[in-house]
Amino acid sequence: MAKKTERKSLGRGLSALLADVNMDEMHSPQTMAALRSSDTELPIDKVFANPNQPRRRFVEKDLEDLTASIVEKGVIQPLIVRPDPNHKGGYQIVAGERRWRAAQRAKLHSVPVLIRDLTDTEVLELAIIENIQRADLNAVEEAMGYRQLMDKFGHTQEKMAKALGKSRSHIANLLRLLNLPPEVQEYLQNGQISAGHARALVPAIDPAALAREIISKGLSVRQAEVLAKAKKPNTAKKRRLKPTKDADTRAIENDLTAHLGVRVIIDHKAGGQSGELRIKYTDLEQLDGLCRLLSQ
Repeated sequence: MAKKTERKSLGRGLSALLADVNMDEMHSPQTMAALRSSDTELPIDKVFANPNQPRRRFVEKDLEDLTASIVEKGVIQPLIVRPDPNHKGGYQIVAGERRWRAAQRAKLHSVPVLIRDLTDTEVLELAIIENIQRADLNAVEEAMGYRQLMDKFGHTQEKMAKALGKSRSHIANLLRLLNLPPEVQEYLQNGQISAGHARALVPAIDPAALAREIISKGLSVRQAEVLAKAKKPNTAKKRRLKPTKDADTRAIENDLTAHLGVRVIIDHKAGGQSGELRIKYTDLEQLDGLCRLLSQ
C-alpha cells in the first residue's frame, strides 16, 4: 500500500480522522452494538490525558451526572486513544477525557476504548475540532481553539468557518476576545460576564475596570456597550491634529487584526511610500504565537 504523504486536513470531519467512526451517530443502538463488539478494555491507570487538550475546565455538575450514569450503566461510548508517546505501555486520550474522569470517580478499573494510530499533529487538531464541534466550551476556550488551529496548522479563518459550519465573523469576534486582559478573560470563563459583554470591552482603554463595574452593577450587554462608548477618550481633538486614516488602511488593519488575533496598527505617511506597522500582544503566549507565525 502506498504511503500517504499528505496530512489529514481540517474539514474532512471527525469520522475521517477516526477511521470512519461517525461521531454524530455514536449514540444510535446499532452503532453502539457495533462498537462494543470490537472494543478493547484497557486498565484505567494505563490511560492518560492529552496534555494539549484545549478544554481546561470541566463543569462539576456535568461530571457528577456523568459519574452517576456510569455507575449505573457503565461507559457506553468508548474513548478514542492512541499509544502514549510519553508513557511506555500507556495510551493517550484523543477524545473522551470527560468520560475518563467520570469513570475514575465511579471507581472503574477499566474503560472501553478504540485505539487509533495518530500523529501528534492529528491528535491536537482532532482534539481542538472535537471540542469545538461537540463540547460546550466557553468563549475563551473556543477562541483559544481557533487560535491553536491558526498558529499550529496555518488554517485561515475562511477555512475554519467552512469546515466547522461557523461564520467568519463569529470566529473573528471570538479571536478578538483574546486581546482582553487575563482578568477579563477569567470573568468570562467563570460566567460573570457574557461574550456580548466581553466584545463591548475589547476597544476600551481599561477593560478590567469596566468589567468590574458591569459585574457590580449587573449591567446588560446593551448597558455595557453604552458604558464602554461613554468611557472612550475624546478623539475629536486627535482627529484635528492628525489626519484620519483612509478606508483602505483601516481595512488592512482590521484584516490583519482578525487574522493574527492581536491588535495591528498601521501608520502610513500621507503622500509617501513608507510607514510603520505595530503589533500589540497581551501576554507571552501571544508573543510566542506571533514568533512562530512570522518565522514560517
